[in-house]
Amino acid sequence: MGIFEEFFIAPIIEKTGYNIINTATYAAIALGAVWLLFWAFRRFGVKINNTFFWGVLSFVLFGSSMRVVTDSIDTGVFTGATPLHQLVLDSGIYEYGFVTVSPGIYVLVAAVLLLSICILNYLKRMELLPYIGLALFAFHFILLLPFMEHLAYAIPVLLLAGIPAYIIWRRYGGMGAAVVGGHALDGAATFVILDWFSGNAGRSYFEQHVIPRAVGDLFDTYFTFFLLKVAISAAAVYLVSREDMKDDERTFFLLVVAIVGLAPGIRDVLRMVCGA
Repeated sequence: MGIFEEFFIAPIIEKTGYNIINTATYAAIALGAVWLLFWAFRRFGVKINNTFFWGVLSFVLFGSSMRVVTDSIDTGVFTGATPLHQLVLDSGIYEYGFVTVSPGIYVLVAAVLLLSICILNYLKRMELLPYIGLALFAFHFILLLPFMEHLAYAIPVLLLAGIPAYIIWRRYGGMGAAVVGGHALDGAATFVILDWFSGNAGRSYFEQHVIPRAVGDLFDTYFTFFLLKVAISAAAVYLVSREDMKDDERTFFLLVVAIVGLAPGIRDVLRMVCGA
């Protein structure tokens, strides 16, 4: 087996999670893509403002919920509960594969997002961007509703995420709250799933990412990971608020940081309540 197959293909096929090699590679590619996108948005006159921020985050909801549909099908949780659900199963669109899991799903969602931005920017109707993302999210969320049998476990997750988000919102506004809330959600979901839910639900969950896995193994609890996520994201919001940056630069930076936390956080919560 070659290096590419061992570190990039095999982890997807065998569902073994990330390793140091593919993590570093994906991070480098993501950073390059982020810089290129920021340049392109400026070049083509896309306003990176409040509407843009929340519009892009709505597509994060779409991507995460779409991934959980795949997870639910792959684990056998998703059944033909209604004719629509049976149609989804028969279509094979959401079967486990490169475009429905990381990193392929990021490319797919980004492509849909960029196409939407290009069309709406051309039509000068960028205010519609959040509604497109929310509509795509709503479809996948509705698909998952019949299988949400573990909603009680979402309560501590939402409380742990909501408290720091509210504190930051009082001081730094909605964007700052989205950053801290997203990362707190990711950390809280990881903590609740691996420390509580996994044993009670009789399912074997594990942390797929390198750094969180190392933190959890070191302290023998993922509550430390939750605290670390809150502290680092809050520090990022604080530092950015004090930096002399242009508004679009600050908004774009906060958006990128928010996505890194919110995307896995939403996926983990939805997957947990469905038992997928």
